[in-house]
Amino acid sequence: MWGIDLIGPMPTATGGAKHAIVAVDYFTKWVEAEPLVHITKANTISFVKKNILYRFGIPNTIITDNGTQFDGRKFRELCDKYGINNYYASPAHPQTNGQTEAVNKIIKHNLKAKLATKKGSWADKLPQVLWAYRTTERGSTGETPYSMAYGAEAVIPVETSFSSPRVQLFQPEINVDMLKCSLDELEERRERAQIRNAAYQ
Repeated sequence: MWGIDLIGPMPTATGGAKHAIVAVDYFTKWVEAEPLVHITKANTISFVKKNILYRFGIPNTIITDNGTQFDGRKFRELCDKYGINNYYASPAHPQTNGQTEAVNKIIKHNLKAKLATKKGSWADKLPQVLWAYRTTERGSTGETPYSMAYGAEAVIPVETSFSSPRVQLFQPEINVDMLKCSLDELEERRERAQIRNAAYQ
């Protein structure tokens, strides 16, 4: 299940972007986001195809607000074509899409902290903010979104610049075996995360 929402308007970025479209996988907490110059049905559909369908597969459900970019015929046709249940968060109860709203707050907060006086460069910094979010443990799952999606923790830049043991001791033949074990354990970790997530709510 994915939640999709918009952030903005923001200060005009390089290239004219004033908004960002954000999608959150409710289980892994993985986030995808892109700057948008214009909010259109075509941009929304393109984002969903590129960042959800073609990357992670067909979700069972997408939750959005009632914006015309989500409530139009073409978006509904996309959902119907792939058998996706499309639910709309009520304006009176935006908490229906609460995970996406919470992520939007985190993204905006982190962009503000990163930019200080250069607010127009938010679109350039968005990938760094997403990376930080994806590689930070989430309280609700006890795991990073990266590890929930890929079965192993990401090698972060500080590990390469300070030659961490993980980078220093890397051996390709052993790494293959370790990755196979990690993938075997991933299902167990996901089950534990699901239990923890249910208890968290």
